[in-house]
Amino acid sequence: MNSREPAGRLILAATPMGQIDDASPRLRAAMSTADIVAAEDTRRARTLAASLDVTIGGSLVSYYDQVEAARTPGLVDAIAGGSTVLLITDAGMPSVSDPGFKLVAACAEAGLRVTCLPGPSAVTTALAVSALPSERFCFDGFAPRKSGARREWLATLVEQPRTTVFFDSPHRLADTLADAVEVLGPQRRAAVCRELTKTYEEVRRGTLAELAQWAADGVKGEITVVVEGGTRRVRDLDELVDEAETLVDGGMRLKDACAAVTRDGDASRRQVYEAVLARRQER
Repeated sequence: MNSREPAGRLILAATPMGQIDDASPRLRAAMSTADIVAAEDTRRARTLAASLDVTIGGSLVSYYDQVEAARTPGLVDAIAGGSTVLLITDAGMPSVSDPGFKLVAACAEAGLRVTCLPGPSAVTTALAVSALPSERFCFDGFAPRKSGARREWLATLVEQPRTTVFFDSPHRLADTLADAVEVLGPQRRAAVCRELTKTYEEVRRGTLAELAQWAADGVKGEITVVVEGGTRRVRDLDELVDEAETLVDGGMRLKDACAAVTRDGDASRRQVYEAVLARRQER
């Protein structure tokens, strides 16, 4: 990295999710002064600029999922050459389940300046209105499309102590909630946030069973789901031995397997190891 910081920079800017008045004065200024505006959808970028009564001063280029890899090197070169690049997506914060991560990572690797104009985010907005604990949370992007993969993913949340936020398609929400009822249990609390900040904003709170019943009739709009954290179950020694033996059958060394299955609150690694040996001697 050069000792002297390049003049160029990448600006990540959050855009309104529904209410144009949520746009910050800094976003307005950046859209008019940036050398390059990289937008997920150039048509929406022009509409946003018109709504803000702003003229895009620099060049406008598309930067969506399918062109991220191809466009990133050129934008990095432009920033390295001294240009200011403003990155915006259709709504909310770039790089959060939207295009942007590849460009941020490439700029960081090149030692180029990356800054952010904070603003609307569906993740934190949904968390704030969910009425679920928000001191510690995790964001899991979009729920998997297929039921098998979705159930595997939900299984990782069974004992996840943190509140989980994720996005989902309105066409798949009913299936996701139905799977969640089976995997996480019908009484797990959750909130489905629909069309956040928009005219028809709706926040449904309840148990997964209640929300699954509601969603079965069909839901429209942009969807963000918040699910309360789970409680970790302390496993008995026999369960840990079974898990360790399964790992050994898969090719893992016994000592490594015993270490892999133990967690705080469970039996110790040594206890599991000795229990495995004892079981083997009984066979």
